Amino acid sequence: MLCCIWLFFVTCPLFCVTSRPLSPQLVEKEKETVDWWSKLYASTGDQQKCGPYLKKGYDILKVFDCELEDVPEFKGLTDFCCTFKLLRGKNENGDDDPSVVGEFKGSFKVYPLSDDPGVSPPPRQFRELPESGPQECLVRIYVIQAIDLQPKDNNGRCDPYIKISLGKDTIDDRDHYLPNTTTPVFGRMFETTCFLPQDKDLKISVYDYDMLTRDEKVGETVIDLENRFLSRYNSYCGLPQTYCISGINKWRDQMKPSLILENLARMKGLSKPRTEDNGTSLSFNGKEYTLAEFENTNEIHEHLGPPRERLCLHVLRKQGLVPEHVETRTLYSTFQPNISQGKLQMWVDVFPKSIGPPGPPFDVTPRKPKKYFLRAVVWNTTDVTLDEASITGEHMSDIYVKGWMAGMEDEKQKTDVHYRSLDGDGNFNWRFIFEFEYLPAEQLCLVSKKERFWSLDKTEFRIPPKLIVQIWDNDKFSLDDYLGTLEVDLRNLVPPAKTPNKCSLKMMEDPQMGSPVKKENEKCLFSQQSVRGWWPCSIEQDGEKVLGGKVEMTLEIVGEAEIDEKPAGKGRDEPNMNPKLDPPKRPETSFFWFTNPCKTMKFIVWRRFRCLFIGLIILILVLLFLGILLYSLPNYIAMKLVKPSQ
Repeated sequence: MLCCIWLFFVTCPLFCVTSRPLSPQLVEKEKETVDWWSKLYASTGDQQKCGPYLKKGYDILKVFDCELEDVPEFKGLTDFCCTFKLLRGKNENGDDDPSVVGEFKGSFKVYPLSDDPGVSPPPRQFRELPESGPQECLVRIYVIQAIDLQPKDNNGRCDPYIKISLGKDTIDDRDHYLPNTTTPVFGRMFETTCFLPQDKDLKISVYDYDMLTRDEKVGETVIDLENRFLSRYNSYCGLPQTYCISGINKWRDQMKPSLILENLARMKGLSKPRTEDNGTSLSFNGKEYTLAEFENTNEIHEHLGPPRERLCLHVLRKQGLVPEHVETRTLYSTFQPNISQGKLQMWVDVFPKSIGPPGPPFDVTPRKPKKYFLRAVVWNTTDVTLDEASITGEHMSDIYVKGWMAGMEDEKQKTDVHYRSLDGDGNFNWRFIFEFEYLPAEQLCLVSKKERFWSLDKTEFRIPPKLIVQIWDNDKFSLDDYLGTLEVDLRNLVPPAKTPNKCSLKMMEDPQMGSPVKKENEKCLFSQQSVRGWWPCSIEQDGEKVLGGKVEMTLEIVGEAEIDEKPAGKGRDEPNMNPKLDPPKRPETSFFWFTNPCKTMKFIVWRRFRCLFIGLIILILVLLFLGILLYSLPNYIAMKLVKPSQ
């Protein structure tokens, strides 16, 4: 039997590229809560971090938990040609040498031919072959984040950064290393050019930064760009869900969906797709499609493109092509080739320059926090526990209030002391000012601090924006006594009471369940900006929370742009405005007894023991009179006896 063998070869020599890292350009979005990271979090089901992204009807992407080549429906991206390792075979001594000296890329088909010369040969298996010459391509590498990197430092973490090599060129991102983490969020996009098939192997490595010693490689992964470029699964640039001409999901491919669909039909030997009704209906491969069947339940937003292109894109996504995605690649080390050193979430776009320039790249820069200032004015306290007894036996407390933002315990602030509160009331008129960095999209504070005093770099933490307020009793010769605490979530602010009589622990929690009460009227201080009222402070006694006092405060959020327009000083310092805080009108009994002996005698000793003092004075006067009388009476009697007539 005769056989016909069709062969197609692809060669892979050496490397010739020019590369440069793109500095991430921060593009101000119309709404700060929606960005590319919102898309990622929406795609992974993280509702808290994606914000209102899904409600707007925007695209989500596919997050593969493996390499794109390992996704079963894409057949290793070797549908066009396969890769065969070339072994050395025999060395100079004639022994077997299994070392790899190169690769052969090609594909072949074998099928029988009829013995009858009149029978036409079977159809050609290779159609629409790509150009055989080198293709200059623009390559965009998006490195999103790493997961569970192998620690390299003594603290059980590492300081990772990215290094990319493509042939003879290397992109070293050492200046952007991330300290003290095994789950770094890189958010980096690198752009370079290469020639295919010569420069096919893209190597992405993760290194551990060291100041005094040589940087150590954590692991690396290698991507065959040629397979992605030649695959019929459109793996050079994943297809998004919708065709957008603006916004964060703006079309980034070189060709519009209609042209990609025409090329797909030509490669498969199908008739050209036909559109009707102004692009709202389409015929392809014997099937009829309408735009309504794809977008009937979708939110129509202002970023969508023409109906024809949107429909073509929907039809393309029905053909089993690679969608817009983030792949998770395993990092391996040459010292431990079969052991995972962590995973890297990323993707690569490859654009041949012969077709034209691609669309703008995605901005995957990590979210940058905005600077805010929380101004908390402590006006008064009431119903504070009287924790001490004075020297005269009176129950009293020397009250002061302490406050700080969660995660910033080193920046605690406190009021002055209201001495000798006999009824649990305290007057302060004192302003706290806390500066913090806030991620509006995630509704979290970004706190950077050194974990130990000898640490070289700061470690970043994401913490909910909470204000902690505590009431304390001041003691001069012993430790201060803790009287109660209040924790206020600035994102879900429990409305304060307008009067102290309406203020109770029921505002903050369910006493039976011990969990916060979710109220429909909870408000976000970042949108409300300012609120004033009374909040309860609690203290735990015998396993239960009891009221430790009530505090009246004004809470205000001020943005960085407003800080110069509305200046204010801490405490009652200048500039004392917005609002101006006058010294509190405290009772005359509010003083420190050790530094005010006169007031101590007046308000402590005299008030408590005045009856005793008056009685003592009268007794002393009576005794003095009797003493004088007894002293003078003998002389008087003797004088009368001697001179009775006088």
